[in-house]
Amino acid sequence: MATEDKFSNKAEELKGRAKEHVGRATDDPDLQAEGRADRMSGTLKQAGEKIKDAFRK
Repeated sequence: MATEDKFSNKAEELKGRAKEHVGRATDDPDLQAEGRADRMSGTLKQAGEKIKDAFRK
């Protein structure tokens, strides 16, 4: 389960990066902001998984 969460969180971060780049390329500030939010959400979830892993050991 934890591995699936890690992959899912990384995928969310990468999706956010892609949206952010497309938003920049198309000069769409809304898409750029949405991408930034997705990227940050994925990053925060990854940090949460790292904290959980630290307490499990």
